[in-house]
Amino acid sequence: MNAEIRPVKTAAEIGLADLFAAARQTLPGGSRTEALRLEAFDRFSESGLPHARLEGWKYTDLRRLVRDAKPLAPLPDASKVDAAVPGAALDDLGLRRLLIVNGVFVPDLSDLASLEAGVSIRSATEVLAADEPVLLSGAECDPAASLNRAFAASGVVIAVAPDVVLERPIHLAYVTTTGTPSAMFTVSRLEVGERARVTLIETHEGPDLSDYQVNTALQLIVADDAEFDRIKLTCEGAAALHIATLQAEIGARVRYREFGFTTGGAVVRNQLLVTLAGKGTDAQIHQASLLAGRQHADTTLVIDHVAAGSQSREVFKAVVDDEARAVFQGRITVQQGAQQTDARMMARALLLSDEATANCKPELEIFADDVQCGHGTTTGALDDQLKFYLMARGIPEKEAEALLIQAFVGEVIDAIDREDLRGALSRIMTDWLKGRG
Repeated sequence: MNAEIRPVKTAAEIGLADLFAAARQTLPGGSRTEALRLEAFDRFSESGLPHARLEGWKYTDLRRLVRDAKPLAPLPDASKVDAAVPGAALDDLGLRRLLIVNGVFVPDLSDLASLEAGVSIRSATEVLAADEPVLLSGAECDPAASLNRAFAASGVVIAVAPDVVLERPIHLAYVTTTGTPSAMFTVSRLEVGERARVTLIETHEGPDLSDYQVNTALQLIVADDAEFDRIKLTCEGAAALHIATLQAEIGARVRYREFGFTTGGAVVRNQLLVTLAGKGTDAQIHQASLLAGRQHADTTLVIDHVAAGSQSREVFKAVVDDEARAVFQGRITVQQGAQQTDARMMARALLLSDEATANCKPELEIFADDVQCGHGTTTGALDDQLKFYLMARGIPEKEAEALLIQAFVGEVIDAIDREDLRGALSRIMTDWLKGRG
């Protein structure tokens, strides 16, 4: 007799099922959207929360890390938003700020005045209610993305017409104000027209004492000959769980720049699924993480070269102190028709304590024969000789360490074109270094 093996549901998985059953009738969308939500949640129910036996989640076991399901966050309180000053580190940069509070886009607190011709900004809630496609597409969905697809109810939908050049970067400022345990699911979409030039900045912030969970997604479509820059700052509260999914489809001859900077959050997972679908595109992806305490930050990247003649460069750096853990999983895939692809990936981790951990796993998957591809990874401690050299010239030990860390991270920050942004990120790094004592 063969016994049927049924996986035991965790309290969090049971709670999520109850939450979806209670919320599904109130989520925006017509029959098409509702069908997509049900399909996504069924897929999640079959798999459950991702765990270490799944290769893509080997180092970030959500089944162990997520103990319970939080209730959906309450509607935003404008007075608390003002006090939170979201994106304060970027206040002087003249950004067009779009505010998303507790997972809900708040037009009244966003800068929607004098939109440039050819730019439209809509609430994702309204778009979902009209049954237009916003939710993450299906085939690529992993369990976390499936949850986002099932629950997402708000966000922004932005379209930039061909040939439009945005002088003011768009700033998606996500802020959590709730002081009680809660969960937020958002989905946004940005379409960049042919030959357009756009910079998108995301900031994610919240209170240190609040136990909250964020599951956010961005769909990005960049048409041929466009230029696009994205900078994402993850500065969540000390107890927060943050999962972010980027699905990007990039056209031909695009100049694509992506930079991520993580300093906050108890558990952070940034997953980037980037498809270079057109010929001759140049993609540069850089990320830096500054981790301390018992933080856990995971960057998982899949960059898929589909068309011929594209180039990609990926550089990831992590500074890990105390008992923190940095994870990098990256895969470059070169499809059969993507001849003359030039792709390089490098991950480096700097460990500042004996208890700090870094897991780096770069991979290549190549189906073409006329390509240049490579990857590498290094993990180590501060160079004692360099530190001694600085201290021998009268620089105190902590300052010497700070100088070496700044030089290590500075290489990726220097990849950002805008000087004012580089300055803002350098100040965030300086504050983090001061926090080390």
